[in-house]
Amino acid sequence: MKVLAINGSPHKNGCTYTAIRLMAEQLEKEGIEVEILHVGNQIIRGCTACNSCSRSADKKCIFNDDIVNEVIEKTKEIDGIIIGSPVYYSGIAGTMKSFLDRLFYSGAHLQYKVGTALVSLRRSGGVDTFHQMNNYFNLANVITTPSHYWNVIHGSNADEVMQDREGVQIMQTLGQKMAWLMKSLEYSREHVALPQIEKRVWTNFIR
Repeated sequence: MKVLAINGSPHKNGCTYTAIRLMAEQLEKEGIEVEILHVGNQIIRGCTACNSCSRSADKKCIFNDDIVNEVIEKTKEIDGIIIGSPVYYSGIAGTMKSFLDRLFYSGAHLQYKVGTALVSLRRSGGVDTFHQMNNYFNLANVITTPSHYWNVIHGSNADEVMQDREGVQIMQTLGQKMAWLMKSLEYSREHVALPQIEKRVWTNFIR
């Protein structure tokens, strides 16, 4: 089994990466492979709502000059995904937001797979950012990993993050629960059929 983890921070080995590694260590103990992709330092343009992805056979984004289409392809082979971001003005970091908009809108292969969002920050805005990230999972039929608190860890650098004992426990517990959920779903697929994805009904109000 495999998990793809997206580091949405500009800092490759900073707070967000440290939180992802805390989860990854628990997943790896359960025999689950974890690949970490660093996207927060890249140039990733935002979605232009051109809808080319919805009209194309492969559901890929029309822009092919960054990592988004590569990640869409990777989602075919994974069983779970972690998305992690620092907090910028009580929200998702800009590059990560552009990445997520295009990844999920284009139809990444994540339906009924396991997802976890996590947030790193110095002080405030963590819950707001966490809720924003979960919106992507909800609209993509991703099964979210349960937690005993919001998936937020505090610190200005990697060393401070490790001093947030509650945050460290949250991340470690998330890793354990994500492994359990992935294995449970793998087992259930032999016995229970997945729900059918119905064609969406769109209501547009006009004057």
